[in-house]
Amino acid sequence: MARFSRSHVTAAHDVVMAALSFVLALYLRLGEGMWTHARAYVLEGALLFAAIAGVVFLGTGVYRSTWRYASLPDVFALARGAALTVLVFLAVVFLWSRVEDYPRSALVINWFALMTLTGGPRLLYRIVKDGGPAHVLERLNPDAIPVAILGVGDEAEQFARAMSRDRDAPYAVAGMIDPSGRRAGQRIRGVAVHDGSGGLDRPLDAIRRRGPRPRRLVLTDGDGRPDRVREALEAVERHGMTLSRVGRLTDFSDSAAVAGEVRPVAVEDLLGRAQTAVDRTAVSRLIAGRRILVTGAGGTIGGELARQIAALGPARLTLAELSEVALYEIDMEIARRFADLPRRAMLRDIRDRERLERAFAQERPDIVFHAAALKHVPLAEANPNECVLTNVGGTMNVADACRGAGVATMVLISTDKAVNPSSVMGATKRLAELYVQALGRAGGGPRFATVRFGNVLGSAGSVVPLFQKQLAEGGPLTVTHRDMTRFMMTVREAVELVLQASALDGASGDLFVLDMGEPVRIHDLALQMIRLAGRTPDDVGVVFTGPRPGEKMREELVYGDETLTPTARAGVNAAAGRHTDLADIEPRLRVLLDRARVGDAGEALALIRAIVPEFAPAAARARRA
Repeated sequence: MARFSRSHVTAAHDVVMAALSFVLALYLRLGEGMWTHARAYVLEGALLFAAIAGVVFLGTGVYRSTWRYASLPDVFALARGAALTVLVFLAVVFLWSRVEDYPRSALVINWFALMTLTGGPRLLYRIVKDGGPAHVLERLNPDAIPVAILGVGDEAEQFARAMSRDRDAPYAVAGMIDPSGRRAGQRIRGVAVHDGSGGLDRPLDAIRRRGPRPRRLVLTDGDGRPDRVREALEAVERHGMTLSRVGRLTDFSDSAAVAGEVRPVAVEDLLGRAQTAVDRTAVSRLIAGRRILVTGAGGTIGGELARQIAALGPARLTLAELSEVALYEIDMEIARRFADLPRRAMLRDIRDRERLERAFAQERPDIVFHAAALKHVPLAEANPNECVLTNVGGTMNVADACRGAGVATMVLISTDKAVNPSSVMGATKRLAELYVQALGRAGGGPRFATVRFGNVLGSAGSVVPLFQKQLAEGGPLTVTHRDMTRFMMTVREAVELVLQASALDGASGDLFVLDMGEPVRIHDLALQMIRLAGRTPDDVGVVFTGPRPGEKMREELVYGDETLTPTARAGVNAAAGRHTDLADIEPRLRVLLDRARVGDAGEALALIRAIVPEFAPAAARARRA
């Protein structure tokens, strides 16, 4: 309905302006004498001219142009419509009265008056919106590769404008597709908008019939929803095209629309979830001017924590990491990007309690983010004692060091694999959760908080880098099971929400669970990544290898007795459930660590099952201590 309302307003404007142009042309030609010489026909002539203009403008598609994006092609369209209007009017008047009383030179004046009164408001509206006239006089590129744009918002218009400015631009917009269909039939910068509400096949066929076949479908940021990306991937495969996207308007320094380029569609665009807005003011208040320590700073989560924290102006940033190479890389990156930030790159093993406590005493951190852990499920299954010593013992060491050093807040990074765990890795992370929560509820020390979430895209050892490596090698892609699913989010959003959860007011021992959206089927992700690479599943192939040791078909974010309640910030929920007393769990964990140190894997696993009765490992497997 909104589309017709805008068209009606535009048509009414042009018809009124056409009538006024007829009167203005006569006045400019006859002056004050118009009321004497033309009184007999001025009203009838104005109405006739306006009616002819309305019909001609409708037939030539003038009304389909959008004032917000009025440009030189729209002026040319108006010029053609005005010329045709004058010619039709001349023919009608000639047949009617042989043009005996109407001054013929007024027709030329009428053309200029009509162009001024109809085109002027369009260009003035565009100039006011853009803050200047720079974008209304742009050239088309006759040699560019034809592309179709999915979307009709500002991103689409900016990309089309960038392409029309430069004759050396690599792309020319052959058509636009409105997924909602509300603006179908309109024109933006002279480019026809097609109805995509019923799918992409029909509009792509229509664009091909009206001009050169588009060789690429370009997503705009506003129309890059995950479901739409997946639909677009399937459509371009059917039509022999490739898929790309333009840059975000909020990132002009690297914007594809500004640079005249398009970007590949990233894997994160395929996630079935929307990115969550973050209260950066609250997060900045948490970090700015504080001394921050990050364990596991060379890992995927720890590294992103370091980057985002460094950008928030901490007083000092300490990077704790066991891997020399990983620590070197993140330290050099922070040094390059934040040269004035006081920092320390500290090689530390969180399993070494004494040296960890000395480091805390030296660095005196206000806030500690504990991201260090062994996380690779099959390796943890093969090395259960090492997983216990790192994920349980290391977490206990960090938490105890926080109490001893007077740390204000410690945040434990946990995982959905800690819920009803089927793996040693998940079970040890659950034990870490229980200890930190119990320590927090005991009081008398820092505020302890735990943040639990699912997989992050691109983390070391995860499925996305594996698929990318397999694609580079020509395939096939290996998927454990056709129906296996995982919760996924980008590492950037995960860390943003970790910081957001850390900034929330609450009690010590709180458990926060990030909103992960709907789980992603790994098989679907594999197929979509193949299409993103410009190939087909038939060419690359997908092989099902069966679940690996410790893997579950579907992960969970909460236990059955945990109740999720929304917090003040979208994307972060608080989980309330069972409570464990510190006096009960700490001695049992110390015994577990003793068994792991002497290499008794069987006894260690039995102790884990006693503390975490939900731990349901697969049938007995051979393990090395």
